[in-house]
Amino acid sequence: MIRILNAEPRGYSETARRILSSIGHLDERIVNRYELLGCLANYDVLIVRLGTHVDREVIDAGLRLKAIVTATTGVDHIDVDYAEQSKIAILSLRDEKEFLRSVPATAEHTWALLLTLLRRVPWAFDDVRRGGWERDCFRGHELLGKRLGILGLGRIGEQVVRYGLAFGMKVGAYNPCREEWVNGVQRFEKIEDILRWSEVLSVHLPLNEKTRGFLNKERLQLLPRGVWLINTSRGAILDEFALVDLLKRGHLAGAALDVLTTELPVDQRDKSLLLQYAKIHENLIITPHLGGATVESMERTEVFIAEKLHRFFRDHKLI
Repeated sequence: MIRILNAEPRGYSETARRILSSIGHLDERIVNRYELLGCLANYDVLIVRLGTHVDREVIDAGLRLKAIVTATTGVDHIDVDYAEQSKIAILSLRDEKEFLRSVPATAEHTWALLLTLLRRVPWAFDDVRRGGWERDCFRGHELLGKRLGILGLGRIGEQVVRYGLAFGMKVGAYNPCREEWVNGVQRFEKIEDILRWSEVLSVHLPLNEKTRGFLNKERLQLLPRGVWLINTSRGAILDEFALVDLLKRGHLAGAALDVLTTELPVDQRDKSLLLQYAKIHENLIITPHLGGATVESMERTEVFIAEKLHRFFRDHKLI
């Protein structure tokens, strides 16, 4: 019988569970790294979210693994090359463009971060909780008429475009590989030009060899003084040391991040310069990779990925 381990089952979709159970025996338990290495040899399928780092050691422990399943678009938490060399399939949401157009969660979170940052909501609320009511200390900024630059005009970038236009912003985008353009959006052919133009910059690039470190120190310094930066893509796309420096110097008015370069393991994340900075400054917001974490989106993506796994085993005549 096919054995499936769901290593991050908290809040998992009941519909997805039923589909998985139709494939084989489903075990659901939260395991630490040591426990995962000790038990993985007994399973044909490993299901993870973003809380499990599937590196070479984990893959080597999966002696009978046929598939690693993750209901995410990014797969940088998995050593994909080594898994494929080991003849283990990676089933994810990557390139599932038609399906992903129905999932607005990350774009909505991007906009939530933008509004929260410009209206200084977290710090105002903290002040109220401490007994304050100092509205003049927390004056924010309006979006109307501001220049919104979008790096990466894919599915999420397009959704953010619509929000920007609805708020009366001037919207520009950089995506050199895209041929068909979006109405109402100024096209920038050079990254340097959109960086100099933007008053708000929102990052929606996939992480790959071309985009790793894309927003380096030199490029970040091109941003106008007083700009706001939002990143809900991947932390490794920008130079975090340079970002902290620009925030300290007041060159950036603020930043809101849903991602860090190192999110796992915990001891490495705790050393993050950005996290240390955010503890004592009021121009940086960090959320724990919440982009796709809504009840509705996780239900849809978990069901979709369970059906994808079912097709995988059916197509390979294993069920």
